[in-house]
Amino acid sequence: MEPVRFDALVGSAARGGVVIPVPFDPDTVWGAKPRHHVAGTVGGVRVRGVVEAFGGGFGFTLGPAWQRDCGVQAGTTVPVELVAEGPQRADLAEDVAAALDAHPAAGAFFDSLAQFYRKAYLRWIDATKRRPEQRPQRIAEMIELLEAGRKERPSA
Repeated sequence: MEPVRFDALVGSAARGGVVIPVPFDPDTVWGAKPRHHVAGTVGGVRVRGVVEAFGGGFGFTLGPAWQRDCGVQAGTTVPVELVAEGPQRADLAEDVAAALDAHPAAGAFFDSLAQFYRKAYLRWIDATKRRPEQRPQRIAEMIELLEAGRKERPSA
């Protein structure tokens, strides 16, 4: 996936942080999701965040520690480069994508998870290479867990 590049006027956020406004609809660029986990750079400094609806548009906040360490201040314009983090729907195996499509609530919850949780589910499903008959069972279990709002499967 290609990074999205733009210049942003940094705004003030609560508790000494800053807001980086995003000048586009992330649902259009990265697919409809309640939250968009992103990685990239702000003012040339690496960043990870969550793009959400913000003040009639979209944006993400960065805390005061990040701001202090990078020198970006409210009121300045900085170059921004963002890419959606982790596996996206287009990257998934057909059987996993089909299961998520068939269960919209599970699919929406999966899409809202941080990449750590999405990758953990996918690694668990892919670990069936020696026993391929388990793959459909694990996919079904993943769907049940996602529909129940579980970020990760219970440890064995």
